[in-house]
Amino acid sequence: MKKFKMLVGGKLVSSNSGKTFVSLNPATGKPLASFPSGNESDARRAIDAAEKAGEKWKKVPPPKRGMVLLRFSQLLRQHKEELARLIATEMGKVIAESRGDVQEAIDMAEYIAGEGRRLFSFTTTSELGNKFAMAIRVPVGVCGLITPWNFPVAIPVWKLAPALVCGNSVVLKPSSDTPLCALRVVQLLREAGVPDGVVNLVTGSGSAAGKELVVNERVRAVSFTGSKEAGLWIARNAGIKKLGLELGGKNAVIIMDDADLNLALEGVLWAAFGTSGQRCTAASRVIIHEKVEKKFEKMLVGKAKKLRLGAGANPSSDVGPLINRAALEKVHRYTEIGLSEGAKLLCGGAPAKGRGFFYKPTVFSGVTPKMRIAQEEIFGPTVSIISVSGIDESIKVANSVEYGLSSSIYTKNISNAFKAIERIEAGLTYVNSSTIGSEVHLPFGGVKHTGNGAREGGWTAVEEFSELKTVYVDYSGKLQKAQIDEFEGKKKK
Repeated sequence: MKKFKMLVGGKLVSSNSGKTFVSLNPATGKPLASFPSGNESDARRAIDAAEKAGEKWKKVPPPKRGMVLLRFSQLLRQHKEELARLIATEMGKVIAESRGDVQEAIDMAEYIAGEGRRLFSFTTTSELGNKFAMAIRVPVGVCGLITPWNFPVAIPVWKLAPALVCGNSVVLKPSSDTPLCALRVVQLLREAGVPDGVVNLVTGSGSAAGKELVVNERVRAVSFTGSKEAGLWIARNAGIKKLGLELGGKNAVIIMDDADLNLALEGVLWAAFGTSGQRCTAASRVIIHEKVEKKFEKMLVGKAKKLRLGAGANPSSDVGPLINRAALEKVHRYTEIGLSEGAKLLCGGAPAKGRGFFYKPTVFSGVTPKMRIAQEEIFGPTVSIISVSGIDESIKVANSVEYGLSSSIYTKNISNAFKAIERIEAGLTYVNSSTIGSEVHLPFGGVKHTGNGAREGGWTAVEEFSELKTVYVDYSGKLQKAQIDEFEGKKKK
């Protein structure tokens, strides 16, 4: 088993704790590599390095910072297959999805590289004569990036690229389930030309290294993707700094009685069982018109039973493993909860036999909106079917959860489509498409308990990782007083 170190100030270092942890292959449960268990003092070392390196990095012209990210995107493209196989092995998603994970990172790095030529802000008029007014973008400072395991290449790059193009230095604390992927991303960033200390990698638990990034006053921005509970703790303890919190979802696919059921079936299969349901945008609820409910149930169960479970690296696999044993146990607890609540189990509902952390694709019918399986984020291959009588009830049910990330409606009725767009409480709404499929040049994020309003995709990513400074240039040659000096025009004799 290989042993790796953290990266601080351009140097590979062990943890001050002297402890290590092991990354596992979720398809086999076997160890892949060991990493240092970074603690609070390790995080402070990384913050020191980032603070020092950031002074030079922020002086690099933004177009040159963009060129570094463009080279990074090209390196990601060159190493796409290597990275995809690493994701399939360490995280477990099937190889096609793993390639998509890397492609998302490539797209984001390419898109954000162009922001080095823009970093748009505003110019405007002044209320006083001979005075110029504008706003410019400036770096925030040291950014703490805390990333999850389900997109172990894409999400770090979604955060790293905009943070870097804006002139910030960063400390990346990846999930302890996927440190190998994070390390490879950081290695490619260095190869692309990011100076020592601008990007630092600290591995270890969120309760130690991650906690320090949140509470340390020298960290001026924290970007976190993960559970609602962890996000609430961050919001309460971070102090006064920029926060980007993306905390999960309980997403719904609405299927109306006029929908193309074959198209809807493809969308539900992809949204419910892609990445084994381990996406914040996964659809764990199908809200369906009562007229087509039974027909669609048969179609969905028939397809779900045929999905092939297997290691992500195996090209014949349709559904990979869950990330670890705790996830497997959590998903099965929700199966038991659903049964105890009176839902009808149509298929799945049990761990697969053999090695690894595999769970059978699971479909419940007879689910009511207030059941826990219809309210709480399961984060596994489980979907609940909820019957409704029409568009108004479907939107009411879609909005009946605490989250609001993604949503979808299948219909041929333009009125239904626009009612969903206007009234569903979610950051994303798809019409005649799955709940999965965000593109990097558009904002990404949710409402309600899904987050705090942060949008790290598209042009809004730059807003998340920069500050606005307002600038006034007075060339009148005299003291002018806004709100006091008034332009009255030329006075008549």
